[in-house]
Amino acid sequence: MLNKFTTIIAIILASLAFSSVSYAEHHGMKKDIVDVAAENGSFNTLVAAVKAAGLVETLKGEGPFTVFAPTDDAFAKLPEGTVEMLLKPENKDKLVAVLTYHVVSGKVLAADVVNLDSATTVEGQAVTIEVKDGNVMVNNAQVIMTDVEASNGVIHVIDTVLLPK
Repeated sequence: MLNKFTTIIAIILASLAFSSVSYAEHHGMKKDIVDVAAENGSFNTLVAAVKAAGLVETLKGEGPFTVFAPTDDAFAKLPEGTVEMLLKPENKDKLVAVLTYHVVSGKVLAADVVNLDSATTVEGQAVTIEVKDGNVMVNNAQVIMTDVEASNGVIHVIDTVLLPK
């Protein structure tokens, strides 16, 4: 019972965190994808990686972009040392490849995503998209929150880091 209560509270808090972003959007305070992710607090690793890869200005650009954004918990599921290895300056090309594999050109909302079976990423390879047991999956990652609006696109939150082949 306590676990169910904790889950409900976590969902409410996550909704509130994103609702303040929506409120700001509707009141003229436009926040781009990077700002939305940075202010949320669940994407610290992603934001640090975007900075290390030199992609901040790109993702603050006009877009529109669709970003499948892995949470800090998603990065924590990677084998130990993977994030640290990717953040080293000598691995910048690998980091850029991983991050751009999470981005699709254009604004693809959840209603559109469910009608797709794949999407070509900015990195160049395609990700597979399917609905499995009522959940939208991008490769092996489950979409856990959809349609987080930003001034230059949309974020879909995923529970696993996508790795290009």
